[in-house]
Amino acid sequence: MQQAHRPGNLKQSNKTHKSRHRSKRGIAADAKGKVNVKEFVRRNRHILKKDERRHQALQIRRNKREEVLAKKRALGGQRNPPFLVCVVPLNRQLDAQSALVILKTCSEGAIVSQSENGFLHIGLPNFKQRFSFIAPEIDNDFGLLDALKVADTVLFVCSALEPIDEWGEKALALAMAQGMPTPIVVAMDIEGIHPKKRTSEKQIVQKLVSKWLPDEKVMQLDKSSDGLNLLRRIGNQKRNVIHHREKRPYMLAEEVEYVPDNEGNNGTLKLTGYLRGMPLNVNSLIHVSGLGDFQMFRIDGHDDPYPIFSSTKSDGMDAEVTKVTVLQTADPTKQESMVSENVPDPMDAEQTWPTEEEIAEANNETRKVKKVPKGWSDYQAAWIVESDAEDEGSDDSENEDNDEFMSCEESNSEGDGEEMNDFESVTESVVGPTDEKYDETIDAHEEHEMLKKLAEAREDRQFPDEVDTPQDVPARERFNRYRGLESFRTSSWDPKENLPADYARIFQFENYERTRKRVFKELEDSLENMYGFYITIHVKNVRQDLWKVFHSANPNAPLSVFGLLPHEHKMSLMNVVLRRTGASDEPIKSKERLIFQVGYRRFIVNPIFSQHTNGSKHKYERFFQPASTCVATFYAPIQFSPSSVLCFKEKRNTNLQLVASGVLLSCNPDRLIIKRIILSGHPYKVHTKSAVIRFMFFNRDDVVYFKPCKLRTKYGRTGHIKEPLGTHGHMKCVFDGQLKSQDTVLLNLYKRMFPKWNYENCIVTDRDTKGSDMME
Repeated sequence: MQQAHRPGNLKQSNKTHKSRHRSKRGIAADAKGKVNVKEFVRRNRHILKKDERRHQALQIRRNKREEVLAKKRALGGQRNPPFLVCVVPLNRQLDAQSALVILKTCSEGAIVSQSENGFLHIGLPNFKQRFSFIAPEIDNDFGLLDALKVADTVLFVCSALEPIDEWGEKALALAMAQGMPTPIVVAMDIEGIHPKKRTSEKQIVQKLVSKWLPDEKVMQLDKSSDGLNLLRRIGNQKRNVIHHREKRPYMLAEEVEYVPDNEGNNGTLKLTGYLRGMPLNVNSLIHVSGLGDFQMFRIDGHDDPYPIFSSTKSDGMDAEVTKVTVLQTADPTKQESMVSENVPDPMDAEQTWPTEEEIAEANNETRKVKKVPKGWSDYQAAWIVESDAEDEGSDDSENEDNDEFMSCEESNSEGDGEEMNDFESVTESVVGPTDEKYDETIDAHEEHEMLKKLAEAREDRQFPDEVDTPQDVPARERFNRYRGLESFRTSSWDPKENLPADYARIFQFENYERTRKRVFKELEDSLENMYGFYITIHVKNVRQDLWKVFHSANPNAPLSVFGLLPHEHKMSLMNVVLRRTGASDEPIKSKERLIFQVGYRRFIVNPIFSQHTNGSKHKYERFFQPASTCVATFYAPIQFSPSSVLCFKEKRNTNLQLVASGVLLSCNPDRLIIKRIILSGHPYKVHTKSAVIRFMFFNRDDVVYFKPCKLRTKYGRTGHIKEPLGTHGHMKCVFDGQLKSQDTVLLNLYKRMFPKWNYENCIVTDRDTKGSDMME
């Protein structure tokens, strides 16, 4: 960009215009204490010359080069942790150990050691680098994700004889959704192909891989020289930054030991491995993948068991030779608490202490059974008289949508029954007695529920938010929790109004972004960094029954450990942005049971969905439609962004299915999720700008109750209710123009939605990936 001209000290100043004489008092009155601009001494910024600009560019380039080299030197060296490589085959029939055999024998001077837990350590003195390889099990999706969370490089292995299968595409999709470490793709078995066909076969593999990794060049891995080239590339390539782990300390446990206490209920879990990422404080909390959050009471340091320069090959940790030093010990006064929920005080805001007679009277009143809207407090329920106890408009969130679409379902019940009968008759005619094994894999109830959900999603897409007014219940009672708005975008809505009781149990930030920046800054400047240390973390109060279930189901699964930042154990309202994947075209209903992985944490919740838009209010979505983007809201522990989000759905008799992926938006309980319903009516008589509307209400009192609300039509007209006509719900309305006979009059009503408190920790077992799980 061309340098702009800046005036110097010798700028020409012209004479001011002449004016009539003024007294000193008049001049002071006009000035009113103002000082002339020329009296300020302003230092001009130095203008860089051509040589100075060139030197500045060289310095910037040199600093960036040194920063990249520092990041490269931070891995694989003698004083740093080795390169952690996760080996993933792209074909279920391909054995990952065949690739590791070539890497073991690629160099004569390599120092190779194999641990009992499946870790392969290779040290190359001529490269002054060392590498650690781990190959997770193919059938465990969560085990693969846990290994990719902490890996520096992911090595995708494919064969020229066997192309990428369904498992390979699933592994690539999971890695891309969670956050891809530095990828490398190698092709094996090329030497077994005829020399004239090797180039074409390698190009076929390159074409298949380029769909997922367009910038990656496929390497060959058949000989020792190929293995040496692969290790050289792993040690020298640029690293992908995964933000959700770079801001936290993390570790892959290479040695795991559980020591039960004398009482037998709890125990101490010892996790040993190389510490990576940010500094780890023993007074903070840690998250162990598949187990949950725990406190630490000691961190021990060890001598590096896998040095680069060694005359003999190391065989792992030796208790007689290794020196153990205590790096940190927990301070009970400074240790972070395990309290995750706020305990509300039931006497908060009370001015007097109740007497014994008042308590006895209140207990008698509580024994009376009343039907009240779900989420109301006892104080709110006390204002409901006995005559309102039979109100059918209770806010039962599970059956609310079904109640609103009751008339539609009743009108279509006969048609649906015919469709069901047709479906059953076709099934009976096709499936014979020889297909009993196929029938065992099909759940008829699930098929019927899916057909019903598809019909509801199709109706919601064609007629969004439109409901029928019930004829047996007054509309003012059925929709008593709804309100009308002049404008959905500009009308005010208090975020602290009529909050549910669950909001008293959560924590909220005054400013989420400001707290996040402050926590990251304090973490960088807080403690001495133990990056690259081979340490042992002593985790206390691990339940013995929980550990037995986890260890028996996952004896060889990788165990990743993440250090929690302040407040990340406390519960709040989490908002995540999700986008549907192409794996499923099935609509997902709000409040449906889903498995989420947010950053390092995995749990089960029933979220509610809303539109991802700007503004203070966001429209509630009944269905998460295919090929769409929305925001999911649920109660979960606080986590600071950025963090990747994966959403899985449980499928009976099949594996877990990745249905959506996205990022963490915020932990803000004040996000307004507004549900909209639309009551529709039809013109009965039209005269100029006025019209008689029917079928929106069915009694005179409902028309009077909803008279202040604004009306609109599908053809763009706006109006309001003027007066009711008769006793059957007809009403006279005035619009800004003449209506057409085929137009439809609409009335919008709004209500704020809240998720349910159904958070469950997902305790991972090998059965999780096959449709079943264990929760804590």
